[in-house]
Amino acid sequence: MRLDDSRESDNVEDRRGSGPMIGGRGTIGIGTIVLALVAMYFGVDPRIVMELAGGGAPTQQQQAPARTPPADDARARFVSKVLGETEDTWTQLFKQFGNTPYVDPKLVLYTGATPTACGSGQSAMGPFYCPADSKVYLDMSFFDEMKQRFQAPGDFAQAYVIAHEVGHHVQHLLGISGRVDQLRRQNPAQANALSVRLELQADCFAGLWANRADAARHILEQGDVEQALNAASAIGDDRLQKRSQGYVVPDTFTHGTSAQRVRWFKRGLESGDIKQCDTFGASQL
Repeated sequence: MRLDDSRESDNVEDRRGSGPMIGGRGTIGIGTIVLALVAMYFGVDPRIVMELAGGGAPTQQQQAPARTPPADDARARFVSKVLGETEDTWTQLFKQFGNTPYVDPKLVLYTGATPTACGSGQSAMGPFYCPADSKVYLDMSFFDEMKQRFQAPGDFAQAYVIAHEVGHHVQHLLGISGRVDQLRRQNPAQANALSVRLELQADCFAGLWANRADAARHILEQGDVEQALNAASAIGDDRLQKRSQGYVVPDTFTHGTSAQRVRWFKRGLESGDIKQCDTFGASQL
């Protein structure tokens, strides 16, 4: 990626080294954390467990004062620049929508575990977005796991992961995730299927971001797209389940198959049009 001329976002909060501080009124307990990890193993989105345990409301949790990453931390600077690129792109897109201004999310760097308004964030869950506090949470050891465990290396593969989580923030601002949560409560049997459509739309939004950012600032280099497609394929539900348990259970999918994740990322990347990211109106994913 060409990020030399990209600005660094001011919205990165560094909690690394502060340690997990779980406690306070309304926090998610250790039992819920265990349930969330078990749910993840069986293909259920662990955020659903955390949200149910927390009653869907923001919690009051103890945490260290916010600080910015060190200036000499190259990996953190990369994350800051990618986040800045998403901010510039989505700010411009929201101006075109004309309905509401884009509000930048915060991105929290942490190690191991950290309190969030959606419960305790665990690195085992991978990067995630909490709509209750409008923050993306990232333990950067996930990037090492992508390279070593999933064979999905590369800076643009990492940027795709960040852009996907920012896509969930966009869904939150547009009211999409709120409507999906309501549908989940009305029809719990469809919770996984709805999660798949939500996740695939976030993949499409990540592709859309890449299209618009490259058109505006020429950030992509040869091989970058292939890195992102490889990452999208590596973290498909079918591939992850096959790897972990030797077989797949489609009814438990929460993020989509490898082919679906690649397809929707490419759809956003090739079109640059948010209207092409309507996974909820698509008859086939």
